[in-house]
Amino acid sequence: MRHHAPHLHAVFEGYYSKFTLPSGASLIVIVCSVPKAAKNRHQLSFTYVPADSQNVIQHELWVDDIQRIPYASNNAFEIRVPGVGVMRCPDASTTEYTFRHQQCVLQAKTSGPQAWSGFASTPEGLLVYLPLPLHWHVHSLGSIAEYELDFPGTASLPVSDRKGEATVHEEKNWAHSFPSAHMWVQAWDATSAHHGVCLAGGKVLGMEAYLVGYRNSRCGLNLTFRPPFALSAMKLSPFMRLHRDWTDRFFELEIYGWNYRIAITAQAPKGTFFSLSAPFHDGHRENYLAQSLAAQATVKVWRRRGWLSWLGIGRWERVCEERFEKAALEFGGTYYPLAGNDARKNA
Repeated sequence: MRHHAPHLHAVFEGYYSKFTLPSGASLIVIVCSVPKAAKNRHQLSFTYVPADSQNVIQHELWVDDIQRIPYASNNAFEIRVPGVGVMRCPDASTTEYTFRHQQCVLQAKTSGPQAWSGFASTPEGLLVYLPLPLHWHVHSLGSIAEYELDFPGTASLPVSDRKGEATVHEEKNWAHSFPSAHMWVQAWDATSAHHGVCLAGGKVLGMEAYLVGYRNSRCGLNLTFRPPFALSAMKLSPFMRLHRDWTDRFFELEIYGWNYRIAITAQAPKGTFFSLSAPFHDGHRENYLAQSLAAQATVKVWRRRGWLSWLGIGRWERVCEERFEKAALEFGGTYYPLAGNDARKNA
């Protein structure tokens, strides 16, 4: 919870919440602020993505102010958008959303958050305490929320998505700015309390680094991969192999850890990507990243076997393989060739 609370001295700070709705559609809510930027300082964003990823409803609102208000104890806080509403975290297990705008009305309350793992409360582990140019925290891999949603004047919102129960992925970024290039993949099986994959990474400090989490209760896996295993310099790494191709909307990442090895692929159909803005020290840059919620992701995991496996020696035995439908796949910065131009919808 302490990493989810506001970092008042950060150059920027942004909260991302993805609601998976009853029809299979998704709602993305972003509250992000670059307080000292000259323009595009404060953004409240609502993106409704139908189950078929067509006819996306998106409102990126540039508001006058976003106030980050910590409470006196327990790392509780609220993010207030004057005249529009508030995102409130009164404790570690609850997030409340109350927003009323002429473009979108949202009332929601989450419960039962799924932490990153039982061993670390945040993907970065001890790296979260270093003065890195960007930090990433996942507050919940899949909370349950009761919600009410409306886009006034929009008839295309299904009745089933206007009120009900949703699954919510909650995360945030903060520090100096987004990287010049990045990737992000996220998938969660709402039918299982411990079943999903989430990764983020890209260019940082002249290298390429990733943070990866995978949970599967059926296979008894609760894995995290981070640098130095998930790190390459000058495109060279003894532990990590990756391939990305915007033309084919494809991404592949393989990491060799001490006892476990993981391979993740994600690919989304063309025409399903929508754009989002990204925060930098000089303000938000529009159409800086493209995200699809129609990806197919696969995960394969191997475990090292043998008498000397504890020393990192032995054969690899595959222990798990699964596929996720409707996963999230994101290309950002220079990994997204359309960044900054007007080709914003359904790339």
